[in-house]
Amino acid sequence: MAKKVVATLKSGKGKDFTKVIKLIKSPKTGAYAFREEIVHNDHIADFLKSK
Repeated sequence: MAKKVVATLKSGKGKDFTKVIKLIKSPKTGAYAFREEIVHNDHIADFLKSK
């Protein structure tokens, strides 16, 4: 599946997007989880500020 995403991003305007990984702590258990998304370069700061 990852290969398909990478191949899709390389064609066309793929350089306008970035894969962002954010660490989130669960309020109930205290365990950490990772949230991954492919975000447009203009919206990276908004993604990192949101919960």
